[in-house]
Amino acid sequence: MNAVPQLNAVSQNSYSWSYHGGLVSQKKLSAEVDRVSPEKMHKGMEKMNAHLEMESLFSELYVFNVNARFSKRIQAKIKDLLQQMEEGLKTADPHDCSAYTGWTGIALLYLQLYRVTKNQSHLQRSLDYVKRILRNLNGRRVTFLCGDAGPLAVGAVVYHKLKNSSESQDCVAKLLQLQRTVISTDSELPDELLYGRAGYLYALLYLNTEIGPDTVPQSVIKEVIDAIIESGKNFSKEERKTDRCPLLYQWHRKQYVGAAHGVAGIYYMLMQPIANVDPETLTELVKPSIDYVRHKKFRSGNYPSSLSNETDRLVHWCHGAPGVIHMLMQAYKTFKEDKYLKDAMDCSDVIWQRGLLRKGYGICHGTAGNGYSFLSLYNLTQDRKYLYRACKFAEWCLEYGAHGCRIPDRPYSLFEGMAGAIHFLSDISVPETSQFPAFELRPQKKVNKVEQDS
Repeated sequence: MNAVPQLNAVSQNSYSWSYHGGLVSQKKLSAEVDRVSPEKMHKGMEKMNAHLEMESLFSELYVFNVNARFSKRIQAKIKDLLQQMEEGLKTADPHDCSAYTGWTGIALLYLQLYRVTKNQSHLQRSLDYVKRILRNLNGRRVTFLCGDAGPLAVGAVVYHKLKNSSESQDCVAKLLQLQRTVISTDSELPDELLYGRAGYLYALLYLNTEIGPDTVPQSVIKEVIDAIIESGKNFSKEERKTDRCPLLYQWHRKQYVGAAHGVAGIYYMLMQPIANVDPETLTELVKPSIDYVRHKKFRSGNYPSSLSNETDRLVHWCHGAPGVIHMLMQAYKTFKEDKYLKDAMDCSDVIWQRGLLRKGYGICHGTAGNGYSFLSLYNLTQDRKYLYRACKFAEWCLEYGAHGCRIPDRPYSLFEGMAGAIHFLSDISVPETSQFPAFELRPQKKVNKVEQDS
């Protein structure tokens, strides 16, 4: 084995091992992921097995912590990137209020920085963006990431933290008015996360997590869940897959798998404990549907972008293992079966091998979004191998702009650009409370503690 671990001038209990001939070759392979053939990719992955074994050995021998020196690098980079982001936002689309590519995403970032640092100036900055957003809602879409639900939900939380209950309740009331469109049987609304019912459901669950469990009545949540379930059952029946996949969904006539447009994101939301989906529905409808998706896994451990796609190419949160892994981890928490955890670990391996993307550093299809899979798996298993992997992806983000990655259309936004990388770096500093933005929900007991502390 020619991969020799080198200590990067930090203590042995730090995160910062690198492999000469190991991680370097991983970066070289992964940076080409979007234009290398699957055959070459598989050969490259086989070469990585030895490096994975070495990494596993060192994760057992040493306790990887995010040490003070690395934390200082992160804080310095966050400060630098924030300055770049604010300057760049001066030319951003003034009408894009979405969390995905617009101003709500920036408000959400500053809310995150406030959570991590307790610096009141970050909360005030978030409020500045919220005020701007709430004056420009367009009413065309209803989801958290790409519609009015996101601005209203973030606004409600920001005002709540500022103890302005009147403005907070006004945002909640306007958010609940969107529900009629979401549950209407005449609506052509899809069910996926970015533009569909699951995206509206997330907004409701987000409020009950961040403000309190009675902020949105359970009856309202149940009606949205019932609409999602009924839609999935009906489409499964149309496709004659009721026995194999009781809940099936499509978007633009494709049966997508990933977190953004596919079944992984929908099943993940239905399994959230705060959603209170009844055990029978989870066991008889959600669980067999997840198992149907599991059997579509490629030999590499990756997943197709859609159920009919046989190309093992994309390793993004939106399409591929980095999104599916969250569904699998939640399935393990919900059903307590080891097969889901094993599959999640397989996803982690393929993300480690191929997850540094030429597409950039962002959340949706970039290094930051892929890095969140390691943080989530670390919090589930407490295996510091995954914290190590997350830190290595963070190290890549510390060299933002130096790898020749593609510049996104919205280069400073939360899900495509710089704001997403900042969000990820801020979570590396406090990995035990990390949260993939606009997707993961913090456990309620942790939220309550944060509320008490604040």
